Amino acid sequence: MRRDDATDRHDAATWSPLDSDGWYAARNATSALRDALIRAGLEKDFPYLRAELNAFGHGLVELGRVSPATAERLAELLRLALASGVQRLGESGDETTESREARD
Repeated sequence: MRRDDATDRHDAATWSPLDSDGWYAARNATSALRDALIRAGLEKDFPYLRAELNAFGHGLVELGRVSPATAERLAELLRLALASGVQRLGESGDETTESREARD
């Protein structure tokens, strides 16, 4: 194999997070969380929310630090969602029971 082969030209100096599935997964999850936080009126309470990649190329969603009041509000929203019957995401897709029922 020659060193100037096209497959050999992609090295750490030219690597981009845009070449990573982990980046897109983190970005999509961050966007979904951002939209839910906006609907809950918490868009200003998560100033450090962002998508990242770790050194191994795994996508991560950084929530950052929040105030105690924000943490309490988020905990209350989760309690309300659980009490209203929102189920865990199904194994076959990214839909909740409610979203499947609304679609049908």
